[in-house]
Amino acid sequence: MPTMSNGAARESVSTEEFLARPLVAHVATSGPTVRPIWFLWEEAAVWWITGDYSRLPRRLAADPDVVVVVDSCDLATGEVLQVVMSGSAEVVDMDLDRARRKLTRYLGPDPGGWPERFRAVLRRPDTRLVRLVPRRAPTVVDLSF
Repeated sequence: MPTMSNGAARESVSTEEFLARPLVAHVATSGPTVRPIWFLWEEAAVWWITGDYSRLPRRLAADPDVVVVVDSCDLATGEVLQVVMSGSAEVVDMDLDRARRKLTRYLGPDPGGWPERFRAVLRRPDTRLVRLVPRRAPTVVDLSF
C-alpha cells in the first residue's frame, strides 16, 4: 500500500474516482501544442467543449491523434497521481446535457452563478464536444513521495 510523506498508509484511488475529480487535464495535439482543458470522464471517454473560436477543431481534422494527461499533486501529503490517455479524438455534435454536467463539475450546480462566458458558449451554434476514447483503459499511476 502506498504511503504518505508522513509514513501513514495511503488508500489506493480507483481510476473512476480520480477521473471524477474536477481536475485540469492537458491535451497535446500535433505540432505539438498543449492546452489545459476542463473535462468530463463519462462512458469510458474524455469529453471537452470546443468551437470555431478555437483552433482545436481544425487541428483535430488534420490529425486526430492526441494525448491527454490528468494529474494532481498535493505537496502537503506527497500524493502525486496521474492518468495518461491517448487515441484519436473526434469533434462531435453538442450534447447540452453532457456539456452542463461537465461545467457543473467545475463551476457548481447553479448555471445562474456561472460567469457569463461559460453560459454563452453553450448558446453558440458552433459549439461542439470533443470525444476521446482512449486506446487502452486508463489507470491511475501513483507517483507519490
